[in-house]
Amino acid sequence: MDTLQLKDIKPLSDYEPVRKEFRERIIALKKLRRVPLGDRITLVFENRDTLLFQIQEMMRVEHIYDPKKIQDELDTYNPLIAGPGELSATLFIEITDSERIKEILDGLHGIDDGRSIFLELGPERVYGRFEEGHSKADKLSAVHYVRFRFTPEQEAAFRNEATPAALVADHPNYRARALLNTGIRREFLRDLDGSETNNE
Repeated sequence: MDTLQLKDIKPLSDYEPVRKEFRERIIALKKLRRVPLGDRITLVFENRDTLLFQIQEMMRVEHIYDPKKIQDELDTYNPLIAGPGELSATLFIEITDSERIKEILDGLHGIDDGRSIFLELGPERVYGRFEEGHSKADKLSAVHYVRFRFTPEQEAAFRNEATPAALVADHPNYRARALLNTGIRREFLRDLDGSETNNE
């Protein structure tokens, strides 16, 4: 999939008139691409459009006009765009009780070990590879970037709708499983193919 370039970013004066429609479309898209995994973890599978929206909103909120600063945002978000044969997601550890943040995160330590979060495709497992730098030895971040890289055999299994597909968390202190329905699988196939959704 093509990375985002400066030419893809609308100046704020051009973005504001189309923001409402674009925002509504991205909200609907993210709803389709959001997978709750139990009551503590949610993964939002990103694509070019969801990341374009994040950059445009960042510019809007922080009043970014300088092309160099916009390029910095592009350099931050472009690595999150999945390539062909991959899925890319932002993983959120949901904590509503502020007094229990440390307790909950400590209990989930190691969930980013590359074996605890995976896609289960019949007998096949596609393990999530976590981007480094979001946790320390004694401190787990509440937000992670995860990439699922498929082998040709795993991709074939995912394309076969007769093969059950699920997102799984298998951690000593947290186990959950979410079946992926036909709609979300077809959405993810566009990512595996390196296809883009239609831009505004």
